[in-house]
Amino acid sequence: MTGRFARLRHLVDTNYGTHRGLVRYLLGQFEAVAGPARRFRTADAAAISRLVFVCLGNINRSAFGHAVALRHGLASTSIGLATTTGAPATPAARMVAREMGYSLDEHQATAIADFQRAPGDLLLVMELRHAHRLIGQGVPAETIALLGHWARPMHYHIHDPDTLSIEYFRSCFATIQAAVHGLAAELQAGNSPSAKP
Repeated sequence: MTGRFARLRHLVDTNYGTHRGLVRYLLGQFEAVAGPARRFRTADAAAISRLVFVCLGNINRSAFGHAVALRHGLASTSIGLATTTGAPATPAARMVAREMGYSLDEHQATAIADFQRAPGDLLLVMELRHAHRLIGQGVPAETIALLGHWARPMHYHIHDPDTLSIEYFRSCFATIQAAVHGLAAELQAGNSPSAKP
C-alpha cells in the first residue's frame, strides 16, 4: 500500500506540482466545462498584435512562454502580478529552459505596475485566478485568455513550479511549450498582426 501511495504521490507531484495543484487543475477543468463556453478561451487572430504572458512572479511560467513565443517570431512580452521589475528567472527555470533549447539567462521580470497595455494585446494567464485579478484591475475580460486552452491535452490551470521539483518544472514547461505552439499555429493561420515580421 505504501508503494502504491508513493507512486501516486510521485505522479501528482510530477504532473501537477502538488496535491493543491491537482485540485486547482481539476477545478479549472470543471470551470471550462461548466462555465461560459468561450470565456478566456478565444483568440481573435486578426485583432491580436501582441501576446502578453502573465503569471505571478514573471520568473518561471510567463518568462518561458515569452521565450517560446519569440522563437515562433510572435510579438510578445511577459509580466508578473506580484513581482519586482528586474528580477531574473529562477535557476531551475533557466536550467529546464536550457534543456529544452531556450535561454532565460537575460530575462528580467516586469511588474504589472510598470507595464503599459496597448490595443491588440492578448493577456495569456496560467490560472483562472490570474484572469479574475486582471479583471479586478480593469482589464477587459475579452482581452484575457487561459494559455493552457491551446495545450494538448488542455490545461486550464498551469500550476506555479516555483520551489517545486525539477520533474514538475519539466512537465510545466512542456505544457507551456505545447500551448504556445498551438496558439502560434492558430495565429499564423488567422494572419494575426502578432505573427507578422
